[in-house]
Amino acid sequence: MREQFEVRAHDAAGRVGELTVPRAGVTVETPALLPVVNPNILTVEPSRLAEEFGAEILITNSYIVRNDDDLRARAEREGLHEMLGFDGAIMTDSGSFQLAEYGEISVTTREILEFQREVGSDIGTPVDIPTPPDAGRERAEADLETTAEALADAAAVETGEMLVNAPVQGSVYPDLRERAGRQAAATDLDVFPVGAVVPLMNAYRYDDMVDAVAAAKRGLDADCPVHLFGAGHPMMFALAVALGCDLFDSAAYAIYARDGRYLTVSGTEHLSELEYLPCSCPICHEHSPDDLRAAEGEEFERLLAEHNLHVTFEEMRRVKQAVRDGDLLELVEKRARGHPAMVDGYRALLDHSAQLERADSASKGAFFALSHESARRPEVTRHHDRLGRLSTPDRLLCSEYGAPSDHEYDAVWRVVPPFGPFPRALSETYPLTAETPDRTDAAAERAAAEGVAALADANPASEVTLAHDGWGADALDRLPGSVATEDLSGLGSGEGE
Repeated sequence: MREQFEVRAHDAAGRVGELTVPRAGVTVETPALLPVVNPNILTVEPSRLAEEFGAEILITNSYIVRNDDDLRARAEREGLHEMLGFDGAIMTDSGSFQLAEYGEISVTTREILEFQREVGSDIGTPVDIPTPPDAGRERAEADLETTAEALADAAAVETGEMLVNAPVQGSVYPDLRERAGRQAAATDLDVFPVGAVVPLMNAYRYDDMVDAVAAAKRGLDADCPVHLFGAGHPMMFALAVALGCDLFDSAAYAIYARDGRYLTVSGTEHLSELEYLPCSCPICHEHSPDDLRAAEGEEFERLLAEHNLHVTFEEMRRVKQAVRDGDLLELVEKRARGHPAMVDGYRALLDHSAQLERADSASKGAFFALSHESARRPEVTRHHDRLGRLSTPDRLLCSEYGAPSDHEYDAVWRVVPPFGPFPRALSETYPLTAETPDRTDAAAERAAAEGVAALADANPASEVTLAHDGWGADALDRLPGSVATEDLSGLGSGEGE
């Protein structure tokens, strides 16, 4: 068991937890955002990141510090905390990003970890190989072997109280990601970044990102804190947390500010095109778009970066509350509607519904069916799986409209799309208290029909009849021949209640 990470609440595969960072003497609440701090360009002072934005942890690049004579001398003399003016936890990257960008770096895992420890890093990183998504499988496998060697080298370095990252690579090959997760979890290392996903996100390949993370999670243990390297746009926090990611690092707040880009939870706007600021953060409350555009140079960058930080931290707090409230997937769906690529990501997430179900809470708040994707949520999967546990009478009516006033059935069960059938005694249990649209969509009907089929298959001696409200042929075709049907669409809802 990794004692430094403890889960306090969970929803889907998302969790609110606590990551104890012993060298810093702090406990970081997760999911957590790590603002990326370039030691050469302090767009927002690290002390302000803690005091005004609530940052408990940040990340900087030890390779840059090590290779700059002035920065290295300061870091060795003062330590990173004093040099940056930050009292929280500090994670350091190793130069793997530079390796991916330029193809070569002049440092080994042992050298960079020893340097990170020397300058006071709280969480260090070995030199892994971030394989790009367009790489062939042969290269991905070779890179993964090199990364495995780096993890073995890291485990052999004396790091004291400094935690150490164990990056999970494997490009877009799910089996390699899963293998890498198992290899990383088998070490005594502490934090598990899923690497090389930035090119996927930059290309709006959120579905491929989801598949890569889901595969990595299958290999990792439940007590492994997971860092999604380079994932700093607030639009995708809910999606990534629902997958089980706990840490996020963001340089977007500063990089986007230099380009005049204004972050929102549904995408990125160009400040030059805004007539209004759709935000109530301190920057947007005190300035108009013209005010911000009139600022020059560093002042312009700082103001826009501060807005970007406010909206980013606000979204992370919103995600944590959604986990605690048990409505994280509703938030994922809302965010998915902001961009078609995010819809692809949400649908890819639901492709892993069975994996999510194993971590999902069995009871929580209200279930809101918001779209046809809701029929694929883990709660629906779980209900269908449990139908086989229910015993049915000899003659059972499953009805959307309730019990008719005069019938000869042994029992009448409710049918609610997308869940399907259940005894009326379960009507007040989660998720069967779901709020669903009156105008049922085809996906919900299909899912409900699959539930009826699962019940009938588990109880072949029972005569099952389905009374439905005009379901389509695609749904009814999912029923076994043993299930009789009755169309109640001409009766009006509530008949027999």
